[in-house]
Amino acid sequence: MIKIKVLRYDPQEDEEPYFETYSVKEQDKMKVLDALNYINHEHHAHLAYRSSCRAGQCGSCALKVNGEVVLACKAEIKDGDVLEPLDLPVIKDLVVDRSEVEEKVKSMALYLEEGCELPECPAILDPQELADSKKLRSCIECYSCLSACPVIKETDEFSGPYFMRYLSKFALDPRDCADRAREGVEDGLYCCTSCGKCGEVCPKEINTFGGAIEKLRELACQEGVGPLPPHRSVYELIKNTGRSVEPLGEGFIKAVSGKSGKDTSKVAFFTGCLVDYRLPEIGFALIEVLKQHGVDIVIPEGQVCCGSPMIRTGQTDILETLVKQNAKALQDYDTIITVCAGCGATLKNDYPQYGVKLNVVDISEFLIDKMDTTHMKPLNLRVTYHDPCHLARGQGIRKEPREILRKIPGVEFVEMEEPNRCCGAGGGVRAGKPEIAAALAKHKVEMIKELDVDAVITICPFCENNLRLSLEEEGVEVEVMNILKLLQMAYQN
Repeated sequence: MIKIKVLRYDPQEDEEPYFETYSVKEQDKMKVLDALNYINHEHHAHLAYRSSCRAGQCGSCALKVNGEVVLACKAEIKDGDVLEPLDLPVIKDLVVDRSEVEEKVKSMALYLEEGCELPECPAILDPQELADSKKLRSCIECYSCLSACPVIKETDEFSGPYFMRYLSKFALDPRDCADRAREGVEDGLYCCTSCGKCGEVCPKEINTFGGAIEKLRELACQEGVGPLPPHRSVYELIKNTGRSVEPLGEGFIKAVSGKSGKDTSKVAFFTGCLVDYRLPEIGFALIEVLKQHGVDIVIPEGQVCCGSPMIRTGQTDILETLVKQNAKALQDYDTIITVCAGCGATLKNDYPQYGVKLNVVDISEFLIDKMDTTHMKPLNLRVTYHDPCHLARGQGIRKEPREILRKIPGVEFVEMEEPNRCCGAGGGVRAGKPEIAAALAKHKVEMIKELDVDAVITICPFCENNLRLSLEEEGVEVEVMNILKLLQMAYQN
């Protein structure tokens, strides 16, 4: 038998929601829905929940298991699982009221508007013209993305990923004549942090950010209703200097010019803007740590911004130039190491669309099977780890950083409650909507405060800066550092 906790609540009878624990006879590959059926049949619990197709086609049975959104008919049940409803008004137990979402769909006129006289509305369609729109049509209205989105819990300005996908579906259809980009901006298009949580929970694996929001932002820029002024400033900076930030000093690449690895080395370091101009200590830590592992690394000159800030904010007209320059700078190397989640995700996922395929590895990927701890001294530190969205969801890298932390002598590693919850630093939100970034970071700070740790480790300069700022504002004396700084400390101690 296994034990399952279910959140019970009948607004007509109960003052507050409460948990009930049930024993369920375990079966091989038992689904959550099977467990719910068992509870009602064997325990006569009169538990309310939805189910229909039992094949992941209708979306009606969506709920949360241990805080993560799933379809009850597809997810397997495990001992100790905690079941809760989606983050929508509760009708009873696990059944939620979807009328608010449905009314918003109605008010937004989310249907194809045809009949205009414009030449860009073709009478005969090439299937290729509908390719992008087609990718967004498999939604089964489960609303998992709305329940999982961290941003809509912080602001009413953002309608949420479900509606952004809906708008984009029509915006990318050449037959539609409505002003979808402007509608998107009015419904919070630039509030999305690009965390990718909506795509992670989507049972149909719809890439709402990359396939919908990014493209709607691109359209907004083309039509002159986007981006936000701070995003435009970053564009001008990249266009004029090749970097998304102003230098505070000499810059890391200039500082190591002519001093990096041997000409025969085929391993290169793609610094990214922040390491080059704002956090050079991470670059120096990388060089030192790799030397301890017998790895000679080259820092190629001529590299510029990876283009991630431009892709995320829809300012893609500059992308081809950036890609070509970086491809030229990195063309002679077999392996490209990154220490920034956003840079790594962009080089891996976006560059191939421009015909550039590089062997890009995050530093944790590179080190995990090369770790040599024989010369490390114990650190006597208690640390936790923050998953950057563009590393965990963008690159699928979760276990490698944790394995490295567990190998460092004297380091006690503890998990925070939601290590992969977005801190708010990405998607142009920290620049364009700083209040949202601050609100999201504050949630992470509350988790960190519960752990009594000395440091928060991550592998993203944007996350690092955002978390550090929030910790300082909350008066929490906890260091935030890239994993390389921790490794450097272990070797220097």
